[in-house]
Amino acid sequence: MAESEIAPKFAPFFGMCLIPVVMSGIIAVYSLVIAVLIAGDMDPPSRQSYSLFTGFMHLGCGLAVGFTGLAAGYCIGVVGDKGVRAYMEQSRIFVGMVLILIFGEVLGLYGLIVALILNTKSKG
Repeated sequence: MAESEIAPKFAPFFGMCLIPVVMSGIIAVYSLVIAVLIAGDMDPPSRQSYSLFTGFMHLGCGLAVGFTGLAAGYCIGVVGDKGVRAYMEQSRIFVGMVLILIFGEVLGLYGLIVALILNTKSKG
């Protein structure tokens, strides 16, 4: 009964508090893009065209996007938790929270860019 009485009071806050959740989902899309690109470069085992160099470059792609995604996810998790709690107390913190979340998201984007460059270099 208590939850139904509180929900209308905080209804405007619910949409804005989902921003960290959506931003953390974007990082997973970065990894999915790299996984699809790497899988597209692989051939069936009967052909011997997959060299050791290409394998290590693909490993580097996965590590680059994986570790930067891990760092960005940790940043978004910590900032999202503290930011949403602070936003429930004072609504003026929202713009600062979103800016810090964007800075955390950029870490994952840098990893995606590095992985795309490595994937391009692995073909030549």
